[in-house]
Amino acid sequence: MSRLHDMGGRHGDGPVRPDSDAPQFEHPWQARALALTLAAGGLGQWNLDVSRHARERLSPKDYARFSYFEKWIAALANLLVERGVLTRKELSEGRADGPSALAGKTLRADQVAAVLAKGAPSDRPATTAPQFQPGDRVRSRRISGNRLFDGGHTRLPGYAAGAVGQVVRVHGAHVFPDASAHGLGDAPEPLYAVAFPASALWTHPEHPADEVITDLWQSYLEPA
Repeated sequence: MSRLHDMGGRHGDGPVRPDSDAPQFEHPWQARALALTLAAGGLGQWNLDVSRHARERLSPKDYARFSYFEKWIAALANLLVERGVLTRKELSEGRADGPSALAGKTLRADQVAAVLAKGAPSDRPATTAPQFQPGDRVRSRRISGNRLFDGGHTRLPGYAAGAVGQVVRVHGAHVFPDASAHGLGDAPEPLYAVAFPASALWTHPEHPADEVITDLWQSYLEPA
């Protein structure tokens, strides 16, 4: 997370009130936005971490006023132009200037169920031994930013930076988002589920004994 996207635990935004009766998509265009994002990802021009970082890179003004799926479609439009899938002219006019070199990678309707069921696993063969085990106390990095790429993508949330928690699970080695989002390869690292007491994250937690469990990569952590 970076810039305005890193909103977890921020004051002033009000409580999160899940509505179990709310429709999955409030408007039909939102379902199309999700489908288009998934289909475009199938062209193989970027990965999940690149896509996440594209949403983070929206201007703060746009990010604040866009709804959830508006953020998705705006970030997708940027990626399509940046990666040369479409030109800005084609995007604005709503039609292609000619055949696409990626036409053969089109995700057909009869392929969708199998593709979604297969997913895109992020686990990889370990190249580094786990430094921590369940029960170990760890401290997250005090500065949450990406150390490989200035202003880059990271999965260490700002609210958890510098906090002390306890490892509850070792997930094995997984693609490191800080590298993957910037064309630096998978760079797999051990990934841990770390439990932080609410009192370690916020000055005045409503329920101090609550825990927040966050998945964190090894380079985000140090022994406490």
